[in-house]
Amino acid sequence: MFCEMWQDELMLECVTAGESHGAALVAVLSGLPAGIEITTDTLTKALEQRRRGYGRGARQKFEQDVVTILSGLRHGKTLGSPVAVEIKNTEWPRWQTVMSPDPVPRRALLRDAGRGDVREVARNQKLTKPRPGHADFAGMMKYGFTDARNVLERSSARETAARVALGAFAQAFLDQVAGIRIVSHVTSLGPVSVSLRAPVPRPEDVDYLDRDPVRCLDPHTSEQMVQAIDQAQHTGDTLGGVIQVIAYGVPVGLGSHVSRDRRLDARLAAALVSMQAVKGVEIGAAFLQASLPGSKAHDPLYRGDQPAEANTGLGMIVRPSNLAGGIEGGMSNGNPIVVSAAVKPISTVPHALPTLDVADGSPATGLHQRSDTTAVVPAAVIAQAEVALVLADALLEKTGGDSVAECSRNLWAYLDEVTQRNTFS
Repeated sequence: MFCEMWQDELMLECVTAGESHGAALVAVLSGLPAGIEITTDTLTKALEQRRRGYGRGARQKFEQDVVTILSGLRHGKTLGSPVAVEIKNTEWPRWQTVMSPDPVPRRALLRDAGRGDVREVARNQKLTKPRPGHADFAGMMKYGFTDARNVLERSSARETAARVALGAFAQAFLDQVAGIRIVSHVTSLGPVSVSLRAPVPRPEDVDYLDRDPVRCLDPHTSEQMVQAIDQAQHTGDTLGGVIQVIAYGVPVGLGSHVSRDRRLDARLAAALVSMQAVKGVEIGAAFLQASLPGSKAHDPLYRGDQPAEANTGLGMIVRPSNLAGGIEGGMSNGNPIVVSAAVKPISTVPHALPTLDVADGSPATGLHQRSDTTAVVPAAVIAQAEVALVLADALLEKTGGDSVAECSRNLWAYLDEVTQRNTFS
Protein backbone atom coordinates (compact mmCIF):
# COMPACT_ATOMS: atom_id res chain seq x y z
CA MET A 1 0.00 0.00 0.00
CA PHE A 2 1.24 3.49 -0.81
CA CYS A 3 -0.15 4.89 2.43
CA GLU A 4 0.30 3.82 6.02
CA MET A 5 -2.07 1.26 7.49
CA TRP A 6 -4.78 2.92 9.57
CA GLN A 7 -4.41 1.37 13.02
CA ASP A 8 -7.34 1.40 15.41
CA GLU A 9 -5.65 2.29 18.68
CA LEU A 10 -8.64 3.68 20.52
CA MET A 11 -8.65 3.20 24.27
CA LEU A 12 -12.42 3.78 24.35
CA GLU A 13 -14.79 1.96 22.03
CA CYS A 14 -18.33 3.23 21.46
CA VAL A 15 -21.20 1.40 19.80
CA THR A 16 -24.77 2.61 19.46
CA ALA A 17 -27.76 0.67 18.15
CA GLY A 18 -31.40 1.45 17.54
CA GLU A 19 -33.76 3.24 15.21
CA SER A 20 -35.59 6.53 15.58
CA HIS A 21 -38.97 4.88 16.16
CA GLY A 22 -37.66 1.56 17.44
CA ALA A 23 -38.22 0.17 20.91
CA ALA A 24 -35.07 1.76 22.32
CA LEU A 25 -31.59 3.06 21.69
CA VAL A 26 -28.74 1.08 23.18
CA ALA A 27 -25.20 2.37 23.71
CA VAL A 28 -22.09 0.53 24.88
CA LEU A 29 -18.84 2.16 25.98
CA SER A 30 -15.88 -0.07 26.80
CA GLY A 31 -12.47 0.91 28.11
CA LEU A 32 -13.52 3.28 30.89
CA PRO A 33 -11.46 2.93 34.07
CA ALA A 34 -13.03 2.02 37.39
CA GLY A 35 -14.02 4.61 39.96
CA ILE A 36 -15.72 7.31 37.86
CA GLU A 37 -18.49 8.80 39.97
CA ILE A 38 -21.73 9.16 38.01
CA THR A 39 -25.45 8.42 38.41
CA THR A 40 -28.48 7.85 36.21
CA ASP A 41 -29.56 11.39 37.08
CA THR A 42 -26.41 12.75 35.40
CA LEU A 43 -27.37 11.04 32.15
CA THR A 44 -31.00 12.15 32.45
CA LYS A 45 -29.95 15.79 32.79
CA ALA A 46 -27.61 15.55 29.78
CA LEU A 47 -30.40 14.05 27.67
CA GLU A 48 -32.78 16.75 28.83
CA GLN A 49 -30.37 19.40 27.53
CA ARG A 50 -30.31 17.65 24.16
CA ARG A 51 -34.11 17.89 23.91
CA ARG A 52 -34.12 21.62 24.64
CA GLY A 53 -33.65 24.55 22.32
CA TYR A 54 -35.90 27.05 20.58
CA GLY A 55 -37.08 25.74 17.23
CA ARG A 56 -37.40 22.13 18.30
CA GLY A 57 -40.36 20.13 17.02
CA ALA A 58 -43.33 18.67 18.87
CA ARG A 59 -41.64 15.30 19.39
CA GLN A 60 -39.33 16.73 22.05
CA LYS A 61 -42.32 17.82 24.11
CA PHE A 62 -44.14 14.50 24.38
CA GLU A 63 -41.31 11.96 24.10
CA GLN A 64 -39.17 11.56 27.18
CA ASP A 65 -35.79 9.85 27.36
CA VAL A 66 -36.23 7.02 29.84
CA VAL A 67 -32.64 6.01 30.50
CA THR A 68 -31.46 2.84 32.25
CA ILE A 69 -27.84 1.93 32.97
CA LEU A 70 -27.70 -1.79 32.28
CA SER A 71 -24.10 -2.58 33.21
CA GLY A 72 -20.71 -1.21 34.20
CA LEU A 73 -21.88 0.81 37.20
CA ARG A 74 -22.43 -0.12 40.85
CA HIS A 75 -23.46 2.22 43.62
CA GLY A 76 -22.59 5.30 41.56
CA LYS A 77 -19.11 4.27 40.38
CA THR A 78 -17.88 2.62 37.20
CA LEU A 79 -16.48 -0.90 37.54
CA GLY A 80 -14.00 -0.87 34.68
CA SER A 81 -16.27 -3.19 32.69
CA PRO A 82 -18.24 -2.09 29.60
CA VAL A 83 -20.99 0.42 30.30
CA ALA A 84 -24.30 -0.32 28.60
CA VAL A 85 -27.14 2.21 28.49
CA GLU A 86 -30.71 1.84 27.25
CA ILE A 87 -32.89 4.79 26.25
CA LYS A 88 -36.46 3.64 25.76
CA ASN A 89 -38.74 5.13 23.12
CA THR A 90 -41.94 6.15 24.88
CA GLU A 91 -43.66 6.30 21.46
CA TRP A 92 -42.94 2.63 20.76
CA PRO A 93 -46.54 1.37 21.31
CA ARG A 94 -47.67 3.47 18.32
CA TRP A 95 -44.84 2.23 16.12
CA GLN A 96 -44.43 -1.43 17.04
CA THR A 97 -46.28 -2.64 13.94
CA VAL A 98 -44.50 -0.33 11.48
CA MET A 99 -41.11 -1.04 13.07
CA SER A 100 -41.67 -4.66 14.09
CA PRO A 101 -38.47 -6.74 13.94
CA ASP A 102 -40.55 -9.69 12.80
CA PRO A 103 -42.70 -9.91 9.65
CA VAL A 104 -46.24 -8.51 9.93
CA PRO A 105 -49.28 -9.18 7.72
CA ARG A 106 -49.68 -6.68 4.90
CA ARG A 107 -53.15 -5.82 6.13
CA ALA A 108 -51.66 -4.65 9.45
CA LEU A 109 -50.00 -1.78 7.56
CA LEU A 110 -53.22 -0.71 5.89
CA ARG A 111 -55.02 0.46 9.00
CA ASP A 112 -54.45 3.36 11.36
CA ALA A 113 -52.18 3.16 14.38
CA GLY A 114 -54.89 3.94 16.89
CA ARG A 115 -55.92 7.54 16.29
CA GLY A 116 -58.33 7.05 13.40
CA ASP A 117 -56.30 9.63 11.47
CA VAL A 118 -55.57 9.12 7.77
CA ARG A 119 -52.06 10.46 8.40
CA GLU A 120 -51.50 7.53 10.71
CA VAL A 121 -52.37 5.17 7.83
CA ALA A 122 -50.09 7.06 5.45
CA ARG A 123 -47.01 6.66 7.63
CA ASN A 124 -47.35 2.89 7.41
CA GLN A 125 -46.80 2.96 3.66
CA LYS A 126 -43.53 2.79 1.77
CA LEU A 127 -41.62 6.07 1.60
CA THR A 128 -40.39 6.46 -1.96
CA LYS A 129 -39.79 10.21 -2.27
CA PRO A 130 -36.27 10.87 -0.91
CA ARG A 131 -35.52 14.26 0.61
CA PRO A 132 -32.73 16.31 -1.00
CA GLY A 133 -29.92 16.69 1.52
CA HIS A 134 -30.90 13.60 3.52
CA ALA A 135 -29.46 10.09 3.60
CA ASP A 136 -32.67 8.78 1.99
CA PHE A 137 -31.58 8.51 -1.66
CA ALA A 138 -27.97 7.38 -1.23
CA GLY A 139 -28.99 4.85 1.42
CA MET A 140 -31.73 3.39 -0.75
CA MET A 141 -29.31 3.00 -3.63
CA LYS A 142 -26.49 1.58 -1.51
CA TYR A 143 -28.53 -1.06 0.32
CA GLY A 144 -31.06 -1.87 -2.40
CA PHE A 145 -34.06 -0.62 -0.43
CA THR A 146 -37.34 0.43 -2.00
CA ASP A 147 -38.51 2.08 1.23
CA ALA A 148 -36.67 5.13 2.59
CA ARG A 149 -37.81 4.27 6.11
CA ASN A 150 -35.15 1.55 6.19
CA VAL A 151 -32.60 4.37 5.89
CA LEU A 152 -34.10 7.32 7.71
CA GLU A 153 -34.86 5.42 10.92
CA ARG A 154 -31.17 4.90 11.57
CA SER A 155 -29.80 8.04 9.92
CA SER A 156 -32.10 10.14 12.07
CA ALA A 157 -30.47 12.41 14.64
CA ARG A 158 -32.46 10.56 17.29
CA GLU A 159 -29.41 8.26 17.46
CA THR A 160 -27.40 11.09 18.99
CA ALA A 161 -29.25 10.64 22.29
CA ALA A 162 -27.09 7.54 22.76
CA ARG A 163 -23.95 9.57 22.06
CA VAL A 164 -24.94 12.19 24.62
CA ALA A 165 -25.49 9.49 27.24
CA LEU A 166 -22.00 8.07 26.66
CA GLY A 167 -20.56 11.57 26.54
CA ALA A 168 -21.77 12.10 30.10
CA PHE A 169 -19.45 9.30 31.24
CA ALA A 170 -16.56 10.85 29.30
CA GLN A 171 -17.14 14.30 30.81
CA ALA A 172 -17.22 12.86 34.32
CA PHE A 173 -13.92 11.07 33.68
CA LEU A 174 -12.24 14.21 32.29
CA ASP A 175 -13.37 16.33 35.22
CA GLN A 176 -12.50 13.83 37.94
CA VAL A 177 -9.06 12.92 36.58
CA ALA A 178 -7.81 16.16 35.06
CA GLY A 179 -10.25 18.93 36.00
CA ILE A 180 -11.15 19.39 32.32
CA ARG A 181 -14.41 21.29 31.87
CA ILE A 182 -16.25 21.59 28.55
CA VAL A 183 -18.60 24.34 27.37
CA SER A 184 -20.70 24.46 24.20
CA HIS A 185 -22.62 27.35 22.65
CA VAL A 186 -24.14 28.62 19.41
CA THR A 187 -22.08 31.23 17.54
CA SER A 188 -24.45 31.69 14.59
CA LEU A 189 -27.95 30.65 13.69
CA GLY A 190 -29.26 31.37 10.21
CA PRO A 191 -28.37 34.99 9.37
CA VAL A 192 -27.53 35.96 12.98
CA SER A 193 -23.99 35.66 14.38
CA VAL A 194 -22.34 36.46 17.69
CA SER A 195 -20.01 39.46 17.56
CA LEU A 196 -16.30 38.64 17.33
CA ARG A 197 -15.86 40.93 20.33
CA ALA A 198 -18.39 39.04 22.46
CA PRO A 199 -17.04 37.28 25.56
CA VAL A 200 -16.25 33.59 25.16
CA PRO A 201 -18.22 31.29 27.50
CA ARG A 202 -16.38 29.75 30.42
CA PRO A 203 -17.33 26.82 32.69
CA GLU A 204 -19.08 29.16 35.11
CA ASP A 205 -21.46 30.17 32.30
CA VAL A 206 -22.83 26.66 31.74
CA ASP A 207 -25.98 27.16 33.83
CA TYR A 208 -26.82 30.34 31.92
CA LEU A 209 -26.27 28.65 28.57
CA ASP A 210 -28.42 25.72 29.62
CA ARG A 211 -31.30 28.10 30.35
CA ASP A 212 -30.97 30.27 27.24
CA PRO A 213 -33.41 29.26 24.46
CA VAL A 214 -30.66 29.23 21.79
CA ARG A 215 -27.62 28.51 23.99
CA CYS A 216 -26.13 31.95 23.43
CA LEU A 217 -24.30 34.01 26.05
CA ASP A 218 -25.26 37.41 24.62
CA PRO A 219 -28.92 38.31 25.38
CA HIS A 220 -29.32 40.65 22.39
CA THR A 221 -27.96 38.11 19.91
CA SER A 222 -30.08 35.40 21.53
CA GLU A 223 -33.21 37.47 20.93
CA GLN A 224 -32.28 37.99 17.28
CA MET A 225 -31.74 34.25 16.83
CA VAL A 226 -35.17 33.51 18.28
CA GLN A 227 -36.70 36.00 15.84
CA ALA A 228 -34.91 34.34 12.92
CA ILE A 229 -36.32 30.95 13.96
CA ASP A 230 -39.83 32.41 14.20
CA GLN A 231 -39.48 33.84 10.69
CA ALA A 232 -38.28 30.52 9.27
CA GLN A 233 -41.12 28.67 10.94
CA HIS A 234 -43.60 31.17 9.52
CA THR A 235 -42.30 30.65 5.97
CA GLY A 236 -42.08 26.87 6.24
CA ASP A 237 -38.28 26.75 6.16
CA THR A 238 -35.40 25.48 8.28
CA LEU A 239 -32.16 27.06 9.54
CA GLY A 240 -28.58 25.94 10.07
CA GLY A 241 -25.77 27.59 11.98
CA VAL A 242 -22.41 27.22 13.68
CA ILE A 243 -21.71 25.68 17.07
CA GLN A 244 -18.56 25.87 19.16
CA VAL A 245 -17.12 23.66 21.89
CA ILE A 246 -14.41 24.86 24.26
CA ALA A 247 -12.51 22.52 26.60
CA TYR A 248 -10.71 24.21 29.50
CA GLY A 249 -7.86 22.67 31.49
CA VAL A 250 -6.66 20.27 28.80
CA PRO A 251 -3.05 19.32 29.58
CA VAL A 252 -0.29 19.72 27.03
CA GLY A 253 0.61 16.61 25.06
CA LEU A 254 -2.66 14.81 24.31
CA GLY A 255 -2.69 13.29 20.84
CA SER A 256 0.44 12.86 18.73
CA HIS A 257 2.18 14.06 15.58
CA VAL A 258 3.54 10.63 14.64
CA SER A 259 0.61 9.18 12.67
CA ARG A 260 -2.65 10.44 11.24
CA ASP A 261 -4.98 8.36 13.40
CA ARG A 262 -3.42 9.70 16.63
CA ARG A 263 -3.60 13.40 15.72
CA LEU A 264 -5.99 15.10 18.15
CA ASP A 265 -7.35 17.56 15.58
CA ALA A 266 -8.08 14.73 13.13
CA ARG A 267 -9.93 12.76 15.79
CA LEU A 268 -12.00 15.77 16.82
CA ALA A 269 -12.85 16.65 13.22
CA ALA A 270 -13.92 13.09 12.46
CA ALA A 271 -16.10 12.92 15.57
CA LEU A 272 -17.91 16.16 14.78
CA VAL A 273 -18.42 15.43 11.08
CA SER A 274 -19.95 12.10 12.11
CA MET A 275 -22.87 14.09 13.55
CA GLN A 276 -25.95 14.31 11.37
CA ALA A 277 -26.12 17.63 9.42
CA VAL A 278 -22.55 18.70 10.23
CA LYS A 279 -20.74 19.60 7.02
CA GLY A 280 -17.59 21.35 8.20
CA VAL A 281 -15.23 21.70 11.17
CA GLU A 282 -12.86 24.48 12.21
CA ILE A 283 -10.09 24.12 14.80
CA GLY A 284 -9.44 27.42 16.55
CA ALA A 285 -9.53 30.32 14.09
CA ALA A 286 -8.44 28.20 11.11
CA PHE A 287 -10.23 30.19 8.42
CA LEU A 288 -8.96 33.49 9.79
CA GLN A 289 -5.44 32.02 9.93
CA ALA A 290 -5.73 31.11 6.27
CA SER A 291 -6.12 34.79 5.37
CA LEU A 292 -3.24 36.10 7.52
CA PRO A 293 0.48 36.27 6.80
CA GLY A 294 2.54 33.76 8.76
CA SER A 295 3.95 36.52 10.98
CA LYS A 296 0.44 37.12 12.38
CA ALA A 297 -1.17 33.69 12.09
CA HIS A 298 0.43 31.92 15.06
CA ASP A 299 0.42 32.15 18.85
CA PRO A 300 3.75 33.44 20.25
CA LEU A 301 5.21 32.11 23.50
CA TYR A 302 6.40 34.43 26.27
CA ARG A 303 7.79 33.96 29.72
CA GLY A 304 5.33 35.13 32.37
CA ASP A 305 5.93 36.37 35.91
CA GLN A 306 3.85 33.67 37.57
CA PRO A 307 3.03 30.02 36.79
CA ALA A 308 -0.14 29.52 34.76
CA GLU A 309 -3.29 29.32 36.87
CA ALA A 310 -4.42 26.04 35.31
CA ASN A 311 -2.11 23.07 35.82
CA THR A 312 -1.86 22.12 32.15
CA GLY A 313 1.94 21.86 32.03
CA LEU A 314 2.60 25.37 30.74
CA GLY A 315 4.35 26.52 33.89
CA MET A 316 5.38 30.15 33.36
CA ILE A 317 4.79 30.09 29.60
CA VAL A 318 2.18 32.62 28.47
CA ARG A 319 0.42 32.80 25.10
CA PRO A 320 -1.63 35.98 24.54
CA SER A 321 -3.66 34.44 21.71
CA ASN A 322 -5.17 31.07 20.84
CA LEU A 323 -5.59 31.10 17.06
CA ALA A 324 -4.51 27.45 16.98
CA GLY A 325 -7.45 26.46 19.17
CA GLY A 326 -5.22 24.66 21.66
CA ILE A 327 -3.78 22.20 19.11
CA GLU A 328 -0.44 22.32 17.31
CA GLY A 329 1.00 19.45 15.28
CA GLY A 330 -1.86 17.18 16.24
CA MET A 331 -1.27 17.65 19.98
CA SER A 332 -2.85 19.76 22.70
CA ASN A 333 -0.58 22.66 23.61
CA GLY A 334 -1.97 23.59 27.03
CA ASN A 335 -4.37 26.27 25.80
CA PRO A 336 -8.13 25.69 25.74
CA ILE A 337 -9.26 23.40 22.93
CA VAL A 338 -11.61 25.33 20.61
CA VAL A 339 -13.49 23.55 17.84
CA SER A 340 -16.43 24.77 15.76
CA ALA A 341 -18.80 22.93 13.43
CA ALA A 342 -21.07 24.09 10.61
CA VAL A 343 -24.55 22.60 10.84
CA LYS A 344 -26.63 22.66 7.66
CA PRO A 345 -30.40 23.35 7.76
CA ILE A 346 -32.57 20.29 8.40
CA SER A 347 -33.43 18.53 5.14
CA THR A 348 -37.00 17.78 6.21
CA VAL A 349 -38.29 21.12 4.93
CA PRO A 350 -42.00 21.92 5.44
CA HIS A 351 -41.87 23.83 2.15
CA ALA A 352 -40.84 20.57 0.50
CA LEU A 353 -38.14 20.49 -2.20
CA PRO A 354 -38.42 18.88 -5.66
CA THR A 355 -37.47 15.22 -5.92
CA LEU A 356 -38.46 12.06 -7.76
CA ASP A 357 -40.65 9.20 -6.67
CA VAL A 358 -38.07 6.43 -7.06
CA ALA A 359 -40.86 3.88 -7.43
CA ASP A 360 -41.77 5.14 -10.91
CA GLY A 361 -39.51 8.14 -11.68
CA SER A 362 -42.32 10.67 -11.58
CA PRO A 363 -41.73 14.23 -10.30
CA ALA A 364 -42.62 14.69 -6.64
CA THR A 365 -41.84 16.72 -3.55
CA GLY A 366 -39.66 15.36 -0.76
CA LEU A 367 -41.40 13.35 1.92
CA HIS A 368 -42.14 15.32 5.06
CA GLN A 369 -42.45 14.10 8.60
CA ARG A 370 -42.60 16.23 11.73
CA SER A 371 -39.27 17.90 12.34
CA ASP A 372 -37.53 20.82 13.97
CA THR A 373 -37.20 24.28 12.45
CA THR A 374 -33.56 24.13 13.52
CA ALA A 375 -31.36 21.55 15.22
CA VAL A 376 -28.44 23.90 15.83
CA VAL A 377 -29.07 24.28 19.57
CA PRO A 378 -29.15 20.55 20.42
CA ALA A 379 -26.23 20.05 18.03
CA ALA A 380 -24.08 22.08 20.43
CA VAL A 381 -24.92 19.66 23.26
CA ILE A 382 -24.21 16.65 21.02
CA ALA A 383 -20.90 18.17 19.89
CA GLN A 384 -19.92 18.66 23.52
CA ALA A 385 -20.44 14.94 24.11
CA GLU A 386 -18.41 14.07 21.00
CA VAL A 387 -15.51 16.29 22.08
CA ALA A 388 -15.62 14.75 25.55
CA LEU A 389 -15.39 11.22 24.13
CA VAL A 390 -12.38 12.13 21.98
CA LEU A 391 -10.57 13.93 24.80
CA ALA A 392 -11.31 11.09 27.24
CA ASP A 393 -9.82 8.63 24.76
CA ALA A 394 -6.73 10.82 24.31
CA LEU A 395 -6.34 11.31 28.07
CA LEU A 396 -6.52 7.55 28.65
CA GLU A 397 -3.98 7.05 25.89
CA LYS A 398 -1.61 9.42 27.70
CA THR A 399 -2.17 8.32 31.28
CA GLY A 400 -3.13 4.65 31.08
CA GLY A 401 -4.51 3.21 34.26
CA ASP A 402 -7.33 0.89 35.28
CA SER A 403 -8.84 3.26 37.83
CA VAL A 404 -9.47 6.97 38.25
CA ALA A 405 -6.87 7.07 41.01
CA GLU A 406 -4.20 5.46 38.81
CA CYS A 407 -4.98 7.70 35.82
CA SER A 408 -4.86 10.78 38.04
CA ARG A 409 -1.58 9.70 39.64
CA ASN A 410 0.04 9.12 36.25
CA LEU A 411 -1.24 12.43 34.89
CA TRP A 412 0.00 14.55 37.77
CA ALA A 413 3.41 12.87 37.72
CA TYR A 414 3.71 13.81 34.05
CA LEU A 415 2.42 17.36 34.62
CA ASP A 416 4.77 17.92 37.56
CA GLU A 417 7.68 17.06 35.28
CA VAL A 418 6.70 19.30 32.36
CA THR A 419 5.65 22.14 34.66
CA GLN A 420 9.08 22.09 36.34
CA ARG A 421 10.70 22.31 32.90
CA ASN A 422 8.64 25.41 32.15
CA THR A 423 9.12 27.33 35.40
CA PHE A 424 12.73 28.33 34.59
CA SER A 425 13.69 28.70 38.22
